[in-house]
Amino acid sequence: MATANATVSIADDVSELDRRIAETDDLEQRIGVIREAVSGRIAFSTSLSIEDQAVLHAIATPKADIDVFTLDTGRHFPETLDVIAASSGRYCIPIRIAFPEARKVEELVARDGINGFRDSIDARKACCDARKVQPLRRQLAGAGGWITGLRRDQSGGRGDTPFASWDNDFKLVKLNPIADWSFEKLEAYVADNSIPINALHAQGYPSIGCQPCTRAIEPWEDIRAGRWWWENQDGKECGLHNRPANFQPASGEK
Repeated sequence: MATANATVSIADDVSELDRRIAETDDLEQRIGVIREAVSGRIAFSTSLSIEDQAVLHAIATPKADIDVFTLDTGRHFPETLDVIAASSGRYCIPIRIAFPEARKVEELVARDGINGFRDSIDARKACCDARKVQPLRRQLAGAGGWITGLRRDQSGGRGDTPFASWDNDFKLVKLNPIADWSFEKLEAYVADNSIPINALHAQGYPSIGCQPCTRAIEPWEDIRAGRWWWENQDGKECGLHNRPANFQPASGEK
């Protein structure tokens, strides 16, 4: 267990890193600041979204020493998988593909059914836990930092996303280098750098998850309205970025 002094030191270090990232608008420079400040392995978990493709470009262009991986849930759109091939060809860097444990998925489907995630929020979170959260936990084990493509204007629940914070669950520094970017700035960066993105973005899918859990949205809807659209619109997350300490997956797995 960390001592009080150690906890203060971590908080001070993360606060300073947050300030240093904010000092520059250049994404590649922000990645450089992160790589310099965080010791050990830094992992980038890409969802292959337009946000994460921008971050991938800033990592791959200078060949930053960052471990890049994606979680294959087994329920992705074919267009999402196409992004892996396009990105590997463009950047010539390895993108590791992490899979859920087959036994956990088999137990989940045997209990809840192949589309049981629509029966209740607990069932949906259990599906996300088996297919996303547990694989992510394995991939982040031992890492010193975790880079994401979270942006503050993606949803109300992400409005206070910092550039750097201490993730007490995973025991590492969580880093969000485009936290302050607007969608317009993101689109301009992608266009200016000819970054490969998911073909579904042009078909009304600004936020893309698993195929059964994602629909296109109308122009007036929130950009995450197409995710788990049958649920209440407030605070919808899969558990990767919002893990309440008292959450117990419906399967009983930790």
